[in-house]
Amino acid sequence: MPTPLAESLRPQALNDYIGQQHLVGENAILRRSIESGNIPSMILWGPPGVGKTTLANVISNTLEKEFYTLSAISSGVKDVRHVISQAAMFNGNAILFIDEIHRFSKSQQDSLLGAVEKGIITLIGATTENPSFEVISPLLSRCQVYILQSLETDELRMLTKKGIALLSDKFNIKIILKEDEALLRISGGDARKLYNALELVVYQEKPARKKITVTNELVLKIVQENLAIYDKQGEMHYDIISAFIKSMRGSDPNAAVYWLARMVEGGEDPKFIARRMLILASEDIGNANPNALLLANTCMDAINKIGWPESRIILSQTAIYLANSPKSNSSYTAIKDAQSIVQKSGNLGVPLHLRNAPTKLMKDIGYGKDYQYSHQFEGNFSDQEFLPKEISGTKFYDPGNNSRELDDRNKLKQRWKNKYNY
Repeated sequence: MPTPLAESLRPQALNDYIGQQHLVGENAILRRSIESGNIPSMILWGPPGVGKTTLANVISNTLEKEFYTLSAISSGVKDVRHVISQAAMFNGNAILFIDEIHRFSKSQQDSLLGAVEKGIITLIGATTENPSFEVISPLLSRCQVYILQSLETDELRMLTKKGIALLSDKFNIKIILKEDEALLRISGGDARKLYNALELVVYQEKPARKKITVTNELVLKIVQENLAIYDKQGEMHYDIISAFIKSMRGSDPNAAVYWLARMVEGGEDPKFIARRMLILASEDIGNANPNALLLANTCMDAINKIGWPESRIILSQTAIYLANSPKSNSSYTAIKDAQSIVQKSGNLGVPLHLRNAPTKLMKDIGYGKDYQYSHQFEGNFSDQEFLPKEISGTKFYDPGNNSRELDDRNKLKQRWKNKYNY
């Protein structure tokens, strides 16, 4: 199996590292730490393919420390403890790199605390997720968080040049880069994706010719024919999730499951999918079927308990249920319209009878006076004013055309007569 281009070109020294100049450029904060030989435990947070693993390797090479690596996907507490016991023999001169540390459970992260605090290991964790949410507070407080950014166009072009040079020598062919827009767009700022696409084009074309001219048309043709493109950080990521949401909103469970499968096969984070369904359950179904929100919330909870790959079944069940549910966006439009009024009218005063009156002075000046306690009235309802007088009678909630909300409309009309024009 040939070594992938991205691995062949992985830099080993700091001066060969491309990108993240705010961290490793001249006089940058992380570079100074590395050059001093005294680095803190750290979390490298950034999108895929921007150099997190490479930076960890460069740090290890530069400092000549014992280097251990674990993947949070395939390692457990036992593996962590084994590494720590080995690292203890090196008197604080060991680095433990954990890829996708956000996938470690609380107990797995807990198992790192003592070794980090005592300096047995210097931890370098890599994550694509916000560490504030995904890394436990005690561990996060012992680490410096460094944010890595998507690679810039100039940096991607430097990488492309290196890739072309290596492939040209490797296959003894001439590679001419006529256009690079397609390569750059497909990469989405991800060096690994850039190299994979370039390598795919060269491997596809080299048997037939000794000269390859790389054009946008050629790149798109070959990449689209050979890859089910799914970019978890780029344009395709948003296109697929958009199609998924619109399919459920449009009551098509077949299309919803197809787009869900595209995300599953592309390695999308199940929590991202579940979060979007949770939003849709309220935004597009709402009170037409309140159980939709309950199921979507249960789905979010269940996938955290069950794990992968079984979670895909729970996602599928929820997507189908949401697609088949009656639809209403009345809750969404209600808050949107209310916010619009607030932005236009400013901070209108709370009517005196609705104000809280915890002190005698407040009672004396009228706070809470004439408030009617609804439970003391027939049907637990009193026809009193609850809005500022400036916007009295303004209707924000307009029930949708479904059986449950039509019942809401009838109740509101009966209670409020013509006040809100129900």
